[in-house]
Amino acid sequence: MDSIRFTCQIGCINCCEQKGNVYLTEDDLKRAAAFVGMSAAAFEAKYVYRTRHEMRFRKPRNKQCSFLEGHGCGIHPAKPTQCRTFPFWPEFVERKAKWNRLASFCPGIGKGPLIQIGTAMETAEEQRRAYPEMYK
Repeated sequence: MDSIRFTCQIGCINCCEQKGNVYLTEDDLKRAAAFVGMSAAAFEAKYVYRTRHEMRFRKPRNKQCSFLEGHGCGIHPAKPTQCRTFPFWPEFVERKAKWNRLASFCPGIGKGPLIQIGTAMETAEEQRRAYPEMYK
């Protein structure tokens, strides 16, 4: 791949509805807490599940994320790195077949301006740095 096309589509929340977890960094936690006007400790107690090896949003009943609203992300300006860097994750930008499979649920794949692969790889590297345990 030399370049790819992607742009989020208005009203689409398909990526947020995929099964899985939303992992957080310490900076993600602080940013989201500040955005909703809570202390990091109070935000963590209400919304976060933490172990020695991971930190992620708790899943509410019947949806993937507490902040997923009908129109999109309720904390969009402060959304976690994992969400902000999607779909430019290493496993997708480093493998053309996986990138192409994203189009099965992501209508933004193949649309929008050309994105140089180097730019996509920089974003993928940000994802890799944020969650090193996932990319050993």
